[in-house]
Amino acid sequence: MRRIDYIVLHCTAGPQNQTIDTIKRYWKNELGWSKPGYHYLINADGSYEKIHPIESPTNGVAGNNAHSIHISYIGGVEVLQSINKSGKVINVVGKSVDNRTEAQIATQIAIIKKLKPYAPNAKIVGHRDFSPDKNHDGILQPNEWMKACPSFDVKSWIKSVGL
Repeated sequence: MRRIDYIVLHCTAGPQNQTIDTIKRYWKNELGWSKPGYHYLINADGSYEKIHPIESPTNGVAGNNAHSIHISYIGGVEVLQSINKSGKVINVVGKSVDNRTEAQIATQIAIIKKLKPYAPNAKIVGHRDFSPDKNHDGILQPNEWMKACPSFDVKSWIKSVGL
């Protein structure tokens, strides 16, 4: 087993009705990745798929994958409906929002608990926690985030659920 320093939580930054197959195709066809972005993907109903073995890195956070396991929930943004020039209703991705369902939260907790024996010293963080502290004050402010992912504060959430 490889050394695991981080369990990284993500959102897909898309609508909650995205399918796992659609996400996998995006990685392969649009981004050209040979490996997926996450080890686990959690559907809105709480079901999940382990899409990559934890013994091997994924493409979750550039430069920080060798010693990380990545878990993502489907969602994480506000999806608005709009009408395009042809009169067709389309989804428009809006701002970052924590729209995890209770089922997704329960599954996140279950997966983290399952992984803890394999990575007892791993720090549980969000993707945005890898952002550079541009003003060097020791606090990552929203204006410093590379991404808003996972659309919630992991540190306070971990405390609130007792992980």
